[in-house]
Amino acid sequence: MSTPPPFPPTAVLEMTYRCNHACLFCSCPWFADNFAIEDEIGADEWKAVIDELHTRHVNDLAFTGGEPLLKEGLFDIIRHAVGLGVHTHLLSNGRNMSDEVLQFCAENKVQLSMSLPGLETFQEHTDSDTNPHDVLNWLRKSHELGIATVAGITVTNRNLDELFETMAEALLAGADSILLNRFMPGGRGLRHREMELNKEQLTEMLDTAEEVLRTANRFGHVGTELPHCVIEPAKYEHLKVGTQCSAATGFFVIDPSGYVRVCNHSEHRLLHWRELDSVTEHPYWKRFTEKSFLPPSCLGCEHSFRCDGGCREAAHIVGGVLESLDPLLVE
Repeated sequence: MSTPPPFPPTAVLEMTYRCNHACLFCSCPWFADNFAIEDEIGADEWKAVIDELHTRHVNDLAFTGGEPLLKEGLFDIIRHAVGLGVHTHLLSNGRNMSDEVLQFCAENKVQLSMSLPGLETFQEHTDSDTNPHDVLNWLRKSHELGIATVAGITVTNRNLDELFETMAEALLAGADSILLNRFMPGGRGLRHREMELNKEQLTEMLDTAEEVLRTANRFGHVGTELPHCVIEPAKYEHLKVGTQCSAATGFFVIDPSGYVRVCNHSEHRLLHWRELDSVTEHPYWKRFTEKSFLPPSCLGCEHSFRCDGGCREAAHIVGGVLESLDPLLVE
């Protein structure tokens, strides 16, 4: 019997294309103009996906979307994963949160992440009538139930001014940690690139986050890699800032129709999950595992052994080729 090819330990499972928010910053690729949406796979097939991943020692699963709470049979899918001893995360925008969902997470030891892209700017960013205080209330209830929680905050140049207060409110409500993301061009966000951070604003984002986390004695991390020439990761003690891409090495994605992508920002479907044996030999996958994607201007840089020149997929989307400059570096 042949040994299955090695896979990253974490898979992001995008349960559904559907979402009940219309976030201006959303980088889900199917909200771009040229992404072909196919039929979603059902609960039974998702269980088969999880079985297959488990045989390949992929034992850390993040259930996301779209909005995963809109997926029929979601609880059964997650229970199946939990029954295999898999570590599970649920990432939600919080709009469909309920006491039933919290009880499910508590009983099954599911880590819960909820999105909080600002306070005063929350409704502007989500294009919804959801109240940010509802999200804070669910964080409080989660904390009372002993659920491990993460507050996910996407930072744009419109909510940067209230980042300190947003993070502080999330931590006071009981969030265990913060997942910080900069605005990333992609998906619906391609139509709102005026919200991108520049280098100075990015530094302000990181410094503000470090200040809040240090004061609260909590920890957080930035969800996407940043160019080493723009930031100095070592200066941040409470905020983990990475400079190397984890796509296809630390994690990968299976989309709502069952196709493998190297990361959640990527527009490029590789193969269907039933062809997992061939995924690790796919030329696009190997560009990431072999790190053959650096921009020409990064070659020979003293930091190139520990830096991938920022987000490769954001660079690809904006620049047209994988070795383009991260949008942050484009003058």
